[in-house]
Amino acid sequence: MAATAFAALPPSLRFGNESSDTTRINAILIDAVARGFASPQERTAHIARGFIGVPYQAHTLEGENEMLTVRLDSLDCTTFVETALALSYTAAERRSSWRDFVYNLERIRYRGGVMDGYGSRLHYICDWALDNIHRGNLVDVTDRLPHCRHVVRSIDFMSSHREAYPALADSATYARIKEVESGYRNHRFPCVRTVDLRKNDVQAALRTGDVVALVTKKNNLDVTHMGIVVKDGAGVPHLLHASSSSGKVELSGVPLADFMKRNPSLLGIRVFRLKE
Repeated sequence: MAATAFAALPPSLRFGNESSDTTRINAILIDAVARGFASPQERTAHIARGFIGVPYQAHTLEGENEMLTVRLDSLDCTTFVETALALSYTAAERRSSWRDFVYNLERIRYRGGVMDGYGSRLHYICDWALDNIHRGNLVDVTDRLPHCRHVVRSIDFMSSHREAYPALADSATYARIKEVESGYRNHRFPCVRTVDLRKNDVQAALRTGDVVALVTKKNNLDVTHMGIVVKDGAGVPHLLHASSSSGKVELSGVPLADFMKRNPSLLGIRVFRLKE
């Protein structure tokens, strides 16, 4: 995907703090372009590390009307990953304007790259992955990793918990989400199980800067958390993520394999890489 020379801004754009957010975005992009990273993963990891310590806050995308929300002062696990990816992609285009970042953020967050109401947001990671892979933004490398298996799920968590999503009180929006879910009945996707994450060949195959989606054991949902891989000096993968329990973006002090084992509700991981 390539931004136009002057990226058109969506009509509904919301910042946490427009002045500080736009200034910081420009500074991040200028720095990332100047460094000339060897790979998109290396660049993504560098940008993501810059958010360590930023407070965690859930539901920052929600509101009475769907808006393209840009917030660098508070992040949840998904907005953290999307923000890092959009910054990384914009820097790869050698662009250093917050306007180009906004253009790429919309292309990553919404179906077909265009915001068109709540139903156009890629709420499920299976949907987010399929749409972004189809448009050439990401590559799913999970099935290239050793010990990959496949999971089959019918995804309908949102409609099954309609009361938890205020936007679904609107019948048209609810019907739109149901339509999305209908495409994920008996959905088959690759997964590397938690039990295999300690294996040397799996750890060697993961790269710093990979996006990891943590697969849940829930029978009508695919993913409940996500983050970015950072390998330590010994080559052991750790999880860089916006943590609700710690209340901030942090690099997990334990290896990814231990992090997964300590969370028995998790089945394994999916792994994505930014494509350029």
